[in-house]
Amino acid sequence: MAAPDATARSATSGYGFGATDVVLSVEEVERATSEIAAQGPNVRRLDELCQGAPFVAIDRLVAGYDRMEILHGIDARVGRGQALCLIGPNGAGKSTVLHSIQGFTRIVSGAIRIGGRDVTDVPAQRKLRDARVAYVLQDNSVFPEMSVEENLLVGGHLLPRSREARRAAERVFERYPRLAERRRQSAAILSGGERRLLEIARALIMEPAVLLVDEPSIGLEPRYIDMVFEILADLQRREGRTIIMVEQNAKKGLEFADIGYVLVSGRVALAGRGAELLDNPDVARLFLGG
Repeated sequence: MAAPDATARSATSGYGFGATDVVLSVEEVERATSEIAAQGPNVRRLDELCQGAPFVAIDRLVAGYDRMEILHGIDARVGRGQALCLIGPNGAGKSTVLHSIQGFTRIVSGAIRIGGRDVTDVPAQRKLRDARVAYVLQDNSVFPEMSVEENLLVGGHLLPRSREARRAAERVFERYPRLAERRRQSAAILSGGERRLLEIARALIMEPAVLLVDEPSIGLEPRYIDMVFEILADLQRREGRTIIMVEQNAKKGLEFADIGYVLVSGRVALAGRGAELLDNPDVARLFLGG
């Protein structure tokens, strides 16, 4: 399906599954999302969406890369053990939120707190080691020339002793027999779904409390998408991990998440329960293809 350009009008399937008869030009999408962004939720509403006190809290964050500011005073709240899904048009700042939490951006002002601790200026490696925040990258980050086990052990490079990393890897293999069967094999032979499983599993070596997951479904067949979301649901609901996710498939992401934010131009334009946003006609028209 060709993407609509600035002058043509064409049918679009949005971010969800299936075709649609909705026809929107780029200008119409930009105008509609700008109108939504002008309303914006207040911090009180964001607090209400948490289950109790927020475990991850972002306050008035201004951040970007080099001299370019992408986030313009963004606020966010996620409770312990909750899942937050960020959706929105390209360039809205979704991945930049994850990058800022992990420590990959230039933060101009604002604050990021995890478990009540200010981690705004904590370097990325210390975020993983001390604040227990792990990042699952959008791009294929598996090392194909290494074995599955070696890939896992890379996730434990910050542990003080190698035997701790090996014990952690064994716990992962017990949890995911699919990887255990291939532990000595080259990661190059893994299917797309298995590679994504390995990326998630590698992030678990450090026993993170917060998982930042960038586009978990990208490039995967539908059967593997379901598998990945089942894995994430297990980590959240059975193990109580907090998940903050960017997902291009807005329907799948909002079905999974407790909370959903729509980002537009570096700001939170809409916030609600995942199910509420799925039923929101503006979200459906602009991002779900209907």
